[in-house]
Amino acid sequence: MSTYQLSYSLWQVIFYIKNHGPSTLVDISNQYQVEKPTITRRVQRLEELNIVKQIPGKDRREKIIQLTELGEEIYKECRKKITELEHRVMEGIDKEDQMIMFQTLPKVQANIMKREGSNIEQSKIVDK
Repeated sequence: MSTYQLSYSLWQVIFYIKNHGPSTLVDISNQYQVEKPTITRRVQRLEELNIVKQIPGKDRREKIIQLTELGEEIYKECRKKITELEHRVMEGIDKEDQMIMFQTLPKVQANIMKREGSNIEQSKIVDK
């Protein structure tokens, strides 16, 4: 992805738009549980790279983002490379073990997110 000056966080925005269609900044920020200004900065960077563009929404205040033709091409190239990488890292791991891993990792992620959320809440209590 570095070929296209993309970080993982920028890729997340591209991936979301590709899989959900034209989307608002709020939709994207809700998906990744980050603040809207964070997504706004990511989208601005993607606009600078001509990967996404804004299209008019029902409400002038609502920003709807979609991939450009270049963005579509970049998505296809990156997706191909990511798929190749996924296949390489799964070599020698039988399908049953892969399924167990795919079922377990989201649970681990949820536990991490719960833990981070409780740490944030605890720090708010301590700050008061």
